[in-house]
Amino acid sequence: MDFNINNLVRDNIQRMAPYSSARHEFTGEATVFVDANENAFGSPVQGTDASMYNRYPDPSQWQVKEKISQIKGVPAQNIFLGNGSDEAIDLLFRIFCEPALDNIIICPPTYGMYEVCADINNVLVKKVNLQPDFQLDVQGIADAIDENTKLIFICSPNNPTGNSINRNDIEILLNNFDGLVVVDEAYINFSRQKSFIAELTEYPNLVVLQTLSKAWGLAGLRLGMAFAGTDIINYFNKVKYPYNIGEHTQQLVLQALHKVEQVNEWTRTTVEEKEKLSKQLSGLAVVTRVYPSDANFILAQMTEADKIFKYLVQQGIIVRNRSSVILCDNCLRITIGTPEENNTIINALAAYA
Repeated sequence: MDFNINNLVRDNIQRMAPYSSARHEFTGEATVFVDANENAFGSPVQGTDASMYNRYPDPSQWQVKEKISQIKGVPAQNIFLGNGSDEAIDLLFRIFCEPALDNIIICPPTYGMYEVCADINNVLVKKVNLQPDFQLDVQGIADAIDENTKLIFICSPNNPTGNSINRNDIEILLNNFDGLVVVDEAYINFSRQKSFIAELTEYPNLVVLQTLSKAWGLAGLRLGMAFAGTDIINYFNKVKYPYNIGEHTQQLVLQALHKVEQVNEWTRTTVEEKEKLSKQLSGLAVVTRVYPSDANFILAQMTEADKIFKYLVQQGIIVRNRSSVILCDNCLRITIGTPEENNTIINALAAYA
């Protein structure tokens, strides 16, 4: 496939001159910084790291990207960091989709922010539902594509169903679609399927999204990652806010990225607890089906999900009611907790009758 990213990018984005901040224009070492109109006297924040907060952070986050590069095996120039994966999702619309003209394809049930970002950017959403086994309707997607289709979003492992999407089906789209295929791998750490980031050099129209909010336990810091060819990453950097990742977040993330073994241990424990919880749920009278999961949650079909959800709330247990979502009738989504939390859920459901 003869792929040229400039054929997809909005004309105004190609023409625009990106904002150049003080920290973009100077890189290197210095002792006196009087270029960015900062407060030279310091910050009122208390603590050992307070001295850094009166200065703007690295707008390109190179230290963090270099560490992620070592862990993921992807060159730093192929990495974009955003305020959660949601920032990268929104930028995809702003860079590639002409409002009121272009369209995207999503495959419900799936992550809701794809449609929200499309609505915000006035981009038409074409929905091609997953099949009953929660796999892609490849022919349906092919039939939905037209000359104004710019993006196809695929969540794998999928939220809220938990399953990994058939890899061959994704590759069929990558090989035959002239737009971008966005593979959202927020839950990839828990999956038996390998990440698509290893395929970046093979597919110039591939964008892979990952996050530090799940397995890495950094949901409160809001740091998401997009992996893609350098041409795509350069457009991300052209359009993003100059200082989109704060200094505090960058420093804490750097600390966390040195704890790979701890994260791997938590991930192993989560997978073990998921298997245990799945078996326990399958044995309960109120549970009619437990779907296979490659994520850190379980989708379980209940006898009466709405009533059970309200009952669990009364017990101080908050799960996610997905009953109103297509193909998820009477389903609750249950995140894997600690062993103690999981036992509390099972005991509460066993006592429901």
